[in-house]
Amino acid sequence: MGDLIEMFLSLILGSIVTYWVINLFKRKSTKELTEKQSVILLDKIKSVCKLITVEGDFSEIYQYENTTEYLFNLIPSKKKALIVIKAKASVGYNLSKIEIKANYLSKRIILSKFPEPEVLAIETDFKYYDKTNGILNRFNFEDLTNLNKEAKQHIIDKIPESGLIASAKKETLESILLMEAIVATIGWKLDYSALEIPSSEKKKLIS
Repeated sequence: MGDLIEMFLSLILGSIVTYWVINLFKRKSTKELTEKQSVILLDKIKSVCKLITVEGDFSEIYQYENTTEYLFNLIPSKKKALIVIKAKASVGYNLSKIEIKANYLSKRIILSKFPEPEVLAIETDFKYYDKTNGILNRFNFEDLTNLNKEAKQHIIDKIPESGLIASAKKETLESILLMEAIVATIGWKLDYSALEIPSSEKKKLIS
């Protein structure tokens, strides 16, 4: 009789231990899977990296003049060029600058900081008109390289007053919605409550 009771108790104890081990393994596997999902999701968001929201075309005329004096400043020599610049500027968000973290227990991606819009790319095409060399002061390869840089910077300096940055800021809402859609692909939620979003825009997010 005693042996039977011991066997019965052993079976019960074995069943409890087995149940405990199985549940522990399941919880560990679920946790590892959830953590892996969060890491993949964060990488997926950041892999988008640069999100272009607005583009603008520019057409500018850039005038360049350089005068160098020779022979103890007695002989001036001037070179000049007139450049027509056509450019396309892409403005948007560098998503590598966002601050996000994952809470795998609540399956939330917490967005605590969203970057300001910036110039992500600019394509330029230069055409030279009235390029005139001085007798002693002539254009060389380095001059033309620097001149192209100056002309490109001239376009970059024009972007803030063009309204492209302001237009890109209006697209912040759509950018957050895009991130929310990416997060939802694996059944998670995006928490953007830490962001300062106008109440009118938040209503759009809720609706």
